[in-house]
Amino acid sequence: MDAYCSDCKKSTEVVFDHSAGDTVCSECGLVLESHSIDETSEWRTFANEAGDNDPVRVGGPTNILLNDGGLSTVISKPNGVTSDFLSSSLGRWQNRGSNPDRSLILAFKTIATMSDRLGLVATIKDRANEIYKKVEDQKSSRGRNQDAILAACLYIACRQEDKPRTVKEICLVANGATKKEVGRAKEYIVKQLKLEMGQSVEMGTIHAGDFMRRFCSNLGMTNQTVKAAQESVQKSEQFDIRRSPISIAAAVIYIVTQLSDDKKPLKDVSLATGVAEGTIRNSFKDLYPHLSKIIPTWYAQEEDLKNLNSP
Repeated sequence: MDAYCSDCKKSTEVVFDHSAGDTVCSECGLVLESHSIDETSEWRTFANEAGDNDPVRVGGPTNILLNDGGLSTVISKPNGVTSDFLSSSLGRWQNRGSNPDRSLILAFKTIATMSDRLGLVATIKDRANEIYKKVEDQKSSRGRNQDAILAACLYIACRQEDKPRTVKEICLVANGATKKEVGRAKEYIVKQLKLEMGQSVEMGTIHAGDFMRRFCSNLGMTNQTVKAAQESVQKSEQFDIRRSPISIAAAVIYIVTQLSDDKKPLKDVSLATGVAEGTIRNSFKDLYPHLSKIIPTWYAQEEDLKNLNSP
């Protein structure tokens, strides 16, 4: 770290003394700043040493989506106390006070759990939290399937962050919400957000290429095959193939693997992509007339395409 030193008359490397809170010039020893405030955690917690007595007392991070910023105090039962006099009296007063953020906190925890199971980045989780907060503020989601609402918020967040997931993938972590329920919840949320903002909600366009790398990884395909699949999907967008991007991606993966030495059965492609075998067959038929212009010439020749069998 560098800073300007008034004695050296230049920018020099500085050393921070954590015990005294001083910032010292490494060349002349001048204290540039003293008694700095350390905003890091008060203690370090080691899992094999802390046990049940966690010494961290600085609380959790702030959350601007909560009314109190996430800085409210919750009274817990003291460790090692057998009498319930203290805990019951304080706990009784605490329960009497209504916490308006209780439902939001539970919802945010559910969204975080779903995001972790899908391996999503923090920006998508935060966007899903914002979407749910907007819907919750309108007080119109009561009586609806809460799991479907949360799953739909995560689906929309993925679309807006250009990291789309299929509805089937979302349903796998949606605590029992069906594809139909998530679809209805998505339409409901889009409608509510449109009423709030006065304009349509931008969800981004889904392309078949958005799913390729993840689907190919699920199948354990080689780098060369993945590259051919990605090029093929990009070229397929030039043609008027009236299939969903997910169906096109699944069909392209099946075609490319059949042209390689490591052929994948239709059943495996269906499981990895979440697309029904019948849908892949129909998509294959729609793609077949354009294969010579879609499949890269460095990957397969004209004769290979003619010998390609329909699934």
